[in-house]
Formats: sequence, C-alpha cells, structure tokens
Amino acid sequence: MNRDFSVGAPDRLWLADLTWVRTRSGFVYMAFVIDAYSRRVLGWRASRSLRTDLALDALDMAIAARRRDGRRIEGVTHHSDRGSQYLSIRYSQRLDDNDIVASVGTKGDSYDNAMIESFNGLFKWELIYPRGPWQARDDVEFAALEWVDWYNHRRSHGELLQGRYAYTTPADHENAYYRQHVPADPAGTQQKQSLPNPA
Repeated sequence: MNRDFSVGAPDRLWLADLTWVRTRSGFVYMAFVIDAYSRRVLGWRASRSLRTDLALDALDMAIAARRRDGRRIEGVTHHSDRGSQYLSIRYSQRLDDNDIVASVGTKGDSYDNAMIESFNGLFKWELIYPRGPWQARDDVEFAALEWVDWYNHRRSHGELLQGRYAYTTPADHENAYYRQHVPADPAGTQQKQSLPNPA
C-alpha cells in the first residue's frame, strides 16, 4: 500500500491487525478487520491464543458481515503486517477463496500499518485503559462487543466528514456513500443484474 490508505469507497481496502490486553488471568489477544474508507469494524475476535484461528475468525466475521449486507467483496485489498497468522497457508487460502487481494507491509515497520495501529490505540484508550484492570477474556470480550457497536454506530470520527464540517460515524459515513452512489432498488433487482450473465 506504500502507506497510502486513502480510498474512495467502502470495500476497496481492509486493514487487519492484532493487539493484546493484560488481564489478571493472562493476556487476551484481539484481532480486528476494519474498512479503510469508513474506519468501520467489520470483524473482530478475542482469544487467549495467538494461533491463526484468532485472525481467521475476525476475517470470517468481516466477510460474513459484508455478504449479509449484500456487498461484493471480490477484489478487496486486505492489508496487514507480516505476522505469522496473516502469512499462514490457511489465512492466505481464505483470502484467495474469496477473491481478496493480499497486501503486507515491510518487516518491522509500523508505519506500513499506521491506520489500524491508530485504531488499536483508540480501542485501548477509549475502552481498555479506563475500565481496567480486567479479570479474564470473557470480561474483555463482552466489553469489546459493546464498544465496537458504539464505535461503529455512535462515535463520531474526526477523519470522517459529512458535509463540510459535521463529523460522522463509520456506519453513517458508509450509508452516505451508498445513498450517493447506489440507486434505490426496492424490487431487489440490482443485485441480480450485477451477477455475470452465464450465456
């Protein structure tokens, strides 16, 4: 990505990363997938393990969320660091199975993943630090569920403008895009028309 995270629409660039939370019963690891256009959290997972399943579950949640909303994800670029979870055969295969294009940053360079690193910082400053200390994974997971919903639907983001001055939420930012770029389709024919003609 050459550190350029600017995109003009949802589902052009997804960013993925892991972070950790210290609890009294050990570390809890968090995986997130966000959309670079809206900063919306598409998928996330909490685990006591750093195995590939952690990152894979967050990716699967993102794919399922977009498909549930009727969005096409073929050709999305997925950008991450060079963590072993993201370079694993299973993770790479899941990207390939969904026609998602893999992109990874250079080794040891956090600036190559700066946008989602900044998101991880927000997650910790807005949820983890103020409400700690944490007891166990279940506490972190339940709090993260509430925070992600708040972040997506109620937290105005300083980088997302609706109009010239009004900040907006990730969900509203996406909705505004679709109102401007996707015509209303009450009969549901648009999705059918977008499918390739088998003839």
